[in-house]
Amino acid sequence: MASQQTSEQKYVYDFAEGNRDLKDLLGGKGANLAEMTNLGLPVPPGFTISTQACKAFLSTGAQPDGLAEEIAAHLSTLEEAMGKRLGEPADPLLVSVRSGAKFSMPGMMETVLNVGLNDASVEGLAAQAGGNERFAWDSYRRLIQMFGKTVCDVPGEEFEHALEHAKQAKGTTDDLDLDAGDLRALVDAYKTIFTKHTGRDFPQAPLEQLELAINAVFESWNADRAVLYRRQERIPADLGTAVNVVAMVFGNLGADSGTGVAFTRDPASGAQGIYGDYLANAQGEDVVAGIRNTIPLQRLEELNKPAYDELLAIMARLEEHYRDLCDIEFTIERGKLWMLQTRVGKRTAAAAFVIAAQLVDEGLIDLDEALHRVNGAQLAQLMFPRFKLGPDLTPVAQGIGASPGAAVGKVVFEGRRAVELADAGEDVILVRRETNPDDLPGMIASRGILTSRGGKTSHAAVVARGMGKTCVCGADALDVDVRERRFTVDGRTVHEGDVVSIDGTTGRIYLGEVPVWPSEVVRYFEGSVGPDEADDALVAAVHRIMTHADGRRRLRVRTNADTGPDAARARRFGAEGIGLCRTEHMFLGDRRELVERLILARADDERKAALADLLPLQRADFVEIFREMDGLPVTVRLIDPPLHEFLPSLEELAVHVAVAQERGEPAAKDEAMLDAVRRMHEQNPMLGLRGVRLGLVIPGLFAMQVRAIVEAAVECARGGGDPRPEIMVPLVGAVQELETVRTEAEKIIAEVTREQAVDVLIGTMIEVPRAALTSGQIAEAAEFFSFGTNDLTQMGWGFSRDDVEGAFFWRYLELGIFGISPFESIDRDGVGRLVRIASEEGRAARPGLKLGVCGEHGGDPDSVHFFHEVGLDYVSCSPFRVPVARLEAGRAVVETAGSDSR
Repeated sequence: MASQQTSEQKYVYDFAEGNRDLKDLLGGKGANLAEMTNLGLPVPPGFTISTQACKAFLSTGAQPDGLAEEIAAHLSTLEEAMGKRLGEPADPLLVSVRSGAKFSMPGMMETVLNVGLNDASVEGLAAQAGGNERFAWDSYRRLIQMFGKTVCDVPGEEFEHALEHAKQAKGTTDDLDLDAGDLRALVDAYKTIFTKHTGRDFPQAPLEQLELAINAVFESWNADRAVLYRRQERIPADLGTAVNVVAMVFGNLGADSGTGVAFTRDPASGAQGIYGDYLANAQGEDVVAGIRNTIPLQRLEELNKPAYDELLAIMARLEEHYRDLCDIEFTIERGKLWMLQTRVGKRTAAAAFVIAAQLVDEGLIDLDEALHRVNGAQLAQLMFPRFKLGPDLTPVAQGIGASPGAAVGKVVFEGRRAVELADAGEDVILVRRETNPDDLPGMIASRGILTSRGGKTSHAAVVARGMGKTCVCGADALDVDVRERRFTVDGRTVHEGDVVSIDGTTGRIYLGEVPVWPSEVVRYFEGSVGPDEADDALVAAVHRIMTHADGRRRLRVRTNADTGPDAARARRFGAEGIGLCRTEHMFLGDRRELVERLILARADDERKAALADLLPLQRADFVEIFREMDGLPVTVRLIDPPLHEFLPSLEELAVHVAVAQERGEPAAKDEAMLDAVRRMHEQNPMLGLRGVRLGLVIPGLFAMQVRAIVEAAVECARGGGDPRPEIMVPLVGAVQELETVRTEAEKIIAEVTREQAVDVLIGTMIEVPRAALTSGQIAEAAEFFSFGTNDLTQMGWGFSRDDVEGAFFWRYLELGIFGISPFESIDRDGVGRLVRIASEEGRAARPGLKLGVCGEHGGDPDSVHFFHEVGLDYVSCSPFRVPVARLEAGRAVVETAGSDSR
């Protein structure tokens, strides 16, 4: 049943009615076709069916009322403009039916070309093409193949096998060697395949073809691969796709025709120049699918200089108009250039930084806009290692470096197998002749993608760049045999499971595992490569944008570090202090015996002796950290986890004692330990005796730690340093807990700092929901709050992270309950609201209250933006993520305030 259309509802728009700002309504492709039309560029006439129509269709399973009439009216206008009627036998108008969502989803949804062809109009098309029967029958077989697979779920490999059989019968491997008779026979074979799988003949009515193709594009919004891609790229599921109906122009009319994809700058490196692929006598899908190797775009100048010159002029105009790298699809029909699409192009992380800096130099954007155009995920990609190549290391083959990076893994030939091995913890490289959208799960699971066909604009290249995956395409020296799960190259055979290394920058392929080394960007952050020392556009661009981000951001960025070396590295990465120093890490290794003595102590003097032995060790740890972070705040969390975590396993110890007793061996110490472990055993230790509760139940434990912290600070201060300790009490749920610990701590601080003044702040970690809800009370006893969002998320959701992530989170993601794990990115509506409440009520009670976050969310880009909005003072994260947090803190300011250049 059709949905109801309001009197004001309009579903269909001619290209001249839209513009690039209407992406929500017209999708990216439709909005940009409209923009190019209004710029006077050579765009084939057409119209766009809006995303609103798609959403109405998906909600009911039928086209909404009034849509068919609107399509008919716009089709009539298109026919009048072209002087032809859809599917007219003598002189047919043919159209393409293409998807186009707001955000680019390359290859994830459907396209059908040559709609309107049938048994009668194919002859008219041949006459229209000057008697070129080969072209007409080639166009017809493409329609049946695309329509069958897209609209009617006919297995695509059936058509591919028929095509391969036709080429084998002809004794060729090239589609272009098939003549009109061969293609006519192939059409008959395709029709048979279509009927076998659908139970009906291929539809001959042009309007039926059009309606079914439009519906198929709508339905492809919820195809498995589209859903998976949206989840991977965090694209909202409720946007829907527009449908673009465009008059066909043909690149497969002969040697003076062709199709291509062009970039206004290199999408891999950002370098300026002419980049793209061209394929003579072909349709656009041939380039994107990578089924035939293309020629570089520059070669078009030799084949058709007027069209080449016009294309370059249009590319320059579009880049200036969009003020960004543009990705362009075009077709040349008998020497005439037609623009089929433009969009702001996907690019690698390196290219994103380089292009942003270039555009600032060219005066097209300002530094705020440059900061807006890069992100923390891209910066993290740039910090991945690269191959360390030795003089004796020789590549076994050379392809096209389509998406940079160094990827090492076991070879697999099917997406399903890639997922299986990746789930088992293996690193894999997906090897294919060419990828298609059905390979997406395997591409996501793989470390890298390697294809023997295609170029920088193939499906593998475009999708890999968007995901930040290493990719090498067009390695035509590889003879890939997917069925036998092997490829041969240079006389050698590589089987599934063998290890290869691929370099997405150079396109080189190596057999075996190649060692890796730190990236130039990491070396820059560590100070071993200066922005002016390396002749590297990327390092210079990163330096420039990071400097601007630091100047714009309000949020400070600290690190989570427990040792001097970690603190030193984080400081080199730009950390402005330590937001979380976990003291429990200082109780491991050789010190575990001292902890065992503390736990086993039955009398006060035994416990005090154990604490006295721990004190100098802890003090030395803090001295090292304070010296590395001299002049910067260091937040030290008092011991948090249950003490039994420092003891042997209950099960293992029980078995050990039982065996010793059975053998008559002495086991008094082990029996005492077993007794202690049993006494401390808890059903749910994360909700048991831990955090502040330990300090209240075990006399002297927190006092020892406070003394160690303050004595270390005094020692550093006496040596001329500037230590800034902050003592954090974990797991507080009631202000009385904090008050009790604070009273004892203040006495120790006063005693230790009597002769050497050191300022020491005392605060708490907000990680229990009750603490967030009573933050006004707790702030009376706290000088700072640090949000422990890991535990706050566990307790807020009632999840045990260690148990649930592998158990059922995948199902929650699959069902759309989670768009992303709440442990990866802050749950704004739930846990985020607790953070907001605690921040507002805490500052209302104590206006100068310092607020920070030290959970893993402190380094997540989206979460950093939330913490900026809430008004926290700082985020804290692992050393490696400090640059990411710095960048995102700057972006948060720009995106909140906006930029005059946007």
